Formats: sequence, structure tokens, C-alpha cells
Amino acid sequence: MNNAVATPAPNTNPYFNEAQWLQVLFLLVDTQAWLQQLQEELIWQLPVKNRKKLLRKSWYLSVKALAHILERHYYKVPRHPLASKFTLPIPAIATAIRDAHLQPPAPVPDSELLQRVWDTGAPVGYDTTGRTVTVLTVIADATGEIITAFPGIIDL
Repeated sequence: MNNAVATPAPNTNPYFNEAQWLQVLFLLVDTQAWLQQLQEELIWQLPVKNRKKLLRKSWYLSVKALAHILERHYYKVPRHPLASKFTLPIPAIATAIRDAHLQPPAPVPDSELLQRVWDTGAPVGYDTTGRTVTVLTVIADATGEIITAFPGIIDL
């Protein structure tokens, strides 16, 4: 049995251009900050009351996560026909995701992620079996960054 620890190969590039590398680094940081600002401005355009609650550090809905949720779970986007689908308008989906934060987090089985399951009391869509459901599940990491949300509960 080989218990040796792999060590990374040293950078043997004799042509490392520090000035150019720093320019690219700062360009990437500035671009990332600009994209973050655009993302937050896009969320602010949603006609949702208290939308700033979607951008809290403890409950954060990124545009990447929102795009995933809508691509996979919005009834008007037919890309994933076997997935559960929201039948609410987009602002109502965002509102339901925002309000799910009030539910206690529970671990997702066999994962480090957390789920919040909320029964809204009104239909939100249909689950993977086609049944109309009033429950939505929001999956987030331990820091509160939302990964996905869908109508129904996790199928085990």
C-alpha cells in the first residue's frame, strides 16, 4: 500500500508575466463585482414585496439558482418534462421561496445540504407524479445560498 502524499508539480513556467497576470486578476475581480451588481439589480426588478429578503446572506437567491429553478421547474419551460413544475407566476414563485425561509431547516438525506419544506395552503404546482401540491421544497447550502426549489417533497 502506497501512503505517499502527492505533492503538486512546481510551476516551471519561466515566462510568468506578473504584470499581465495581475491585470487579468483585477479584470476578473471587477467583472465578478459587476456581474454580482447586475444579478442583484435583476432580482430587484421582480415585483415581489420584501424582495431584499431574497438577497440576505442567510437566504440568498442567485440568478443562477433562479434560472435553474425556472428552467427545470416552471411549467412554461418544457426542457424537463418529468420534473415537478410550478404553475404560479414567476413573482409568486420568488415570494414562496422567500417565505420558505421561515420554516426550520432539515438535512437532505445523504447530503450536506438543507431543505425547508413549506405548505403554502394553496396550489403551487404539481409533483413528479402529476398531483397538484401545495407544498414546496427549497434546498440550500449551510450558508443559506439557495440551490434549487420545486413543488412537492424530495422523492426518496
